[in-house]
Amino acid sequence: MGIIIFRLLIIAAITAAGYFLPFFNLPRPASAGIAFALAAIIMYLETRIRRTQFKVIWGSTIGTFAGVFLGWVLGIIYKNITADSRTSLFIQVFFLIIMPYIGFLVGTQKSEWLDPAYLFRLFKEKSAGRSYKILDTSVIIDGRITDLCDTGFIEGTLVIPQFILKELQLVADSPDGLKRQRGRRGLDVLNHLQKSSQISAIISEMDFPDIREVDSKLIELAKQLDGKLVTNDVNLNKVARLHGIAVLNINELANALRPVVLPGETMRVFILKEGKEKDQGVGYLDDGTMVVVDNSRRMIGQNIDVTVTSVLQTTVGKMIFGRYNEDSR
Repeated sequence: MGIIIFRLLIIAAITAAGYFLPFFNLPRPASAGIAFALAAIIMYLETRIRRTQFKVIWGSTIGTFAGVFLGWVLGIIYKNITADSRTSLFIQVFFLIIMPYIGFLVGTQKSEWLDPAYLFRLFKEKSAGRSYKILDTSVIIDGRITDLCDTGFIEGTLVIPQFILKELQLVADSPDGLKRQRGRRGLDVLNHLQKSSQISAIISEMDFPDIREVDSKLIELAKQLDGKLVTNDVNLNKVARLHGIAVLNINELANALRPVVLPGETMRVFILKEGKEKDQGVGYLDDGTMVVVDNSRRMIGQNIDVTVTSVLQTTVGKMIFGRYNEDSR
């Protein structure tokens, strides 16, 4: 209701200016009618801009002052090129009303234009060598990103979108204990990243209200910033690459760094539990790789030498299959 009254006041003010300050020597009713039409067009444009929510107060303040300055400049320019004093006065009043109004709306609803990440896009040619890495929820909760940053393997600027931060806050406030713990871990990871001296991390206010899915917002943000997505989400990984976006998947990195094991080699494994098949035991390497060992169920709780028979690569990592030979004891 408030915005409707505000619109009506703006239309009334411009229409009154057109009536009392007729321009181009038009009759007062015609001048008021044209002014009303111009105001209606501006209101229509404003409704298109209002698709986004009000977010940042200081953005509206900057936009309003910029509008006042621009309206004053345009009024002065027109005053110097016309001899009609009434028309000149109307134009100055028109600009001094409309430009601050537009500046207010733009500054409020498009506050991301003042975000450092957005400004970087305009001058990225001058900032060669710098790149943006956009984090999603899965990689933040995972936590290994902090180790990569601390060791210097991640360069550039980490971008944490505001909508991802809101999602983490919702998870951290979840009534489910496990989800709440994961959400709080994610917030601790972000706090560590912001305090780290090895990497620069910023929170981006850029949002896309017309897009509901978080994954789609991340893809659009990566396009806007010409950045890379850092994720552990397999589906997001595939969709982003279909859109031509570079993806850094920490799980893929971990798999690539796991030691290579060839059939016929021997390794020492601690048998932790029984397997699914008869007389199978299961153990794990230090990096978490599962080792399924035949003829080892009775060796649960012991370290044994295993001969590798095959290695299976899955979407979640490697699985090693081996055989326990009693003769090797």
